Amino acid sequence: MDTTIHELTQYVGQIVTIKGWLYNRTDKGKLVFMQVRDGTGICQAVVFKRDVDEATFETALRLPQESSLIVTGDVRADPRAPGVPGGYEIGVKSLQVVQRAEEYPITPKEHGVEFLMDNRHLWIRSTKQWALLRVRATVMRAIRGWLDSNGYVEMSTPILTPSAAEGTTNLFEVGYFDDKAYLAQTGQLYNEANIFAFGKVYCFGPTFRAEKSKTRRHLTEFWMVEPEIAFCDLDQLLEIEEQMVSHIVQTVLAENQNELKVLGRDPAKLAHIAPPFPRITYDDAVAKLKALQAQTADPEQKQLLDITWGMDFGAPHETALTQLYDKPVFVTGFPSAVKAFYMEPYPDRPEVCKSADLLAPEGYGEIIGGSERISDPDLLLKRIHDQGLPEQAYQWYIELRKFGSVPHSGFGLGVERTVTWICGTEHIREAIPFPRTIYRLYP
Repeated sequence: MDTTIHELTQYVGQIVTIKGWLYNRTDKGKLVFMQVRDGTGICQAVVFKRDVDEATFETALRLPQESSLIVTGDVRADPRAPGVPGGYEIGVKSLQVVQRAEEYPITPKEHGVEFLMDNRHLWIRSTKQWALLRVRATVMRAIRGWLDSNGYVEMSTPILTPSAAEGTTNLFEVGYFDDKAYLAQTGQLYNEANIFAFGKVYCFGPTFRAEKSKTRRHLTEFWMVEPEIAFCDLDQLLEIEEQMVSHIVQTVLAENQNELKVLGRDPAKLAHIAPPFPRITYDDAVAKLKALQAQTADPEQKQLLDITWGMDFGAPHETALTQLYDKPVFVTGFPSAVKAFYMEPYPDRPEVCKSADLLAPEGYGEIIGGSERISDPDLLLKRIHDQGLPEQAYQWYIELRKFGSVPHSGFGLGVERTVTWICGTEHIREAIPFPRTIYRLYP
């Protein structure tokens, strides 16, 4: 009976066949212990010399790492058996080699990051990378599941756009026949058109930022989900965000215990992620950062935490703030000058906009940026002029405010940053199959 490693628990005492690859191998006298992986997990397959013919035993004894194979044998429950999920092994009866691998470049020894990134097409086979990317798949499925079940309609927004949405300094410019275009920073502007037809929408896909950043939190190509909602103010938006993020985390806890164990991630740090999330204003955050700066005796840390009102947060500021909370925390009311042109200002305080960043705990920083959008066409046009943007490129966007404009809000959640936090991993480059960074375009 063909099955998968993930389903072995259902077949104890039965003969099964699994198809996969040799992850590792050790031998001890008349026994060969093979670690076999098939994409759903890893299990131990034991080749006992007395149970197979001489040729099969010799094949198992000398089979190179990552050879593809088909294993048939009986499933045995053994709490000592290693693997993912572990506790089960296969007593091999027959072994068919599909392809005998060449010498594999990634061995159990330590390798440098650059070597592993050059071999990313192979590195994703390792247990940690496998676990990270399976969690990523769960996160993406949970996002779609929550949005679809709550009445949002998925829209496809353009990858090629004629104008900027998040500032003009980090655009990837491409030739577009006799004109020029840009790789999309966001699908938000187009989703603002979509809400007037569908009410609640989202787009989900790759976005591009030509940021010359080398931090552990940045990629030049990353995946983002962007819900947009008509008749929605900032307070309602924050409730939507915390409900969706909580659903994502709880789904991973329900479906990926084995992967979290591989990653060494303590589930207790995620189990309490549920609404409501704490909320502080930008003004409060600046005051907290100044207090933390005053308390530290480390000159370098003092410099990193230096901030004055009007500055945007850097990674050290976000890290310091999140260490004050054990849940994601909302920071609301950023200075309008450091945020995008389309964010609605407070009427009694126009230097501050109705915006919010959601910062993940444990120092992982911003995973969501969102705001209430400007709904008045004259104010939007003024903001476009104030930021020196070309009015003609945004004419269609301004027109949305002239035909049934309503208060509306939306946000963007970065998949890779969310996965990095949930998995407790150090660098964002491991949260996507093939990362693109300032110095990385291969493989």
